[in-house]
Amino acid sequence: MGHIQFLNCLPLYWGLARTGYLLDVELTKDTPEKLSERLVRGDLDIGPVTLVEYLRHADDLVALPDIAVGCDGPVMSCVIVSQRPLDRLDGARVALGSTSRTSVRLARLLLAERFGVAPDYYTCPPDLGTMMQEAEAAVLIGDAALRASLHDAPRLGLEVHDLGRMWHEWTGLPFVFALWAVRRDYLAREPDTTRAVHRAFLASRDLSLAEVGKVAEQAARWEAFDAEVLERYFTTLDFGLGERQLAGIAEFARRTGQPAGERIALLDAIGAGAPDGPPAPGGSVGTDS
Repeated sequence: MGHIQFLNCLPLYWGLARTGYLLDVELTKDTPEKLSERLVRGDLDIGPVTLVEYLRHADDLVALPDIAVGCDGPVMSCVIVSQRPLDRLDGARVALGSTSRTSVRLARLLLAERFGVAPDYYTCPPDLGTMMQEAEAAVLIGDAALRASLHDAPRLGLEVHDLGRMWHEWTGLPFVFALWAVRRDYLAREPDTTRAVHRAFLASRDLSLAEVGKVAEQAARWEAFDAEVLERYFTTLDFGLGERQLAGIAEFARRTGQPAGERIALLDAIGAGAPDGPPAPGGSVGTDS
C-alpha cells in the first residue's frame, strides 16, 4: 500500500497507526507522482493516485469511495506563488514543482482559461528560493507549498494564489487532487482484503478528524508548523469522495479533454467477482453531473 509523504495525508493514516492496522500491510512512502507510477505499474496493490494519473489509467483501477485528498474551497497546500498578478504572466517563466501532475495541470488550466495567459513553463525541484531565481512564478504543492505560503512568500513580498480557491470560484465545485484506488487484478484476487482496507481507511479518517487537535499537536512536534496552523489545515482539507467530488472530477476531465471522467468505477458499485465488467448503475459519473 502506498503512502504520500505529505502532511495532507496524515489524517488518513494516523488512525491506522492507532488501531495497529499498519502492522498488516507493507507501506511504501513516496511523492504522489512516484506512488502513482508504482500503482499503475503494479508494484503497489492499493494506494493513492493523482487525479490525472487515475483518469489516464481508469481501465486498470477502481476508486475507493469516500476517501480522497481535495478541497471545497481553499486547499492551502497547492498554490501559485508569483512576483506579479496572474493575468500578467503571459510569456513569463513559470516553474512547475515536480511532485504532482494534477496540481500542475490545474494550474496550467486556470492560467490559460481563467486568466488568458500562456507562460513559458519548465519543471524543477519544488524549492521556492531556487524557483524564484529564474521564474516570475512557481507552482508548489504539499508541505513545500505550506512553507512557502505561510512563511517564505510573505517574507519575500510574493503573491500567493490558492489553486483550490481559484477552482471553486471558477466552477463552484470541489477539487480532488488524489484518490485512493485498487488495481482491478488485485481486487479480483483479494476482494475481502480490499474491502477491509477500505473500511480501515474510513475508520482512520473518522478517528483522526474526531481527534484532530491531538493529531495536530503530535504532528507539530516534528513539523515546522504549530498545532493551530495544522489543525486549521487538516480541517480545511476535504477527505471525501461523494457526488459533489465526483462532479468536480467530471468537470476537470471535461475541461482537460479526458473522457475517463465519465466512467469512474467505485469499489462498492461493481461486483467483487467481476471487476473487469462495466460499473453498476451509480458507479460512474457523467460530465453533466
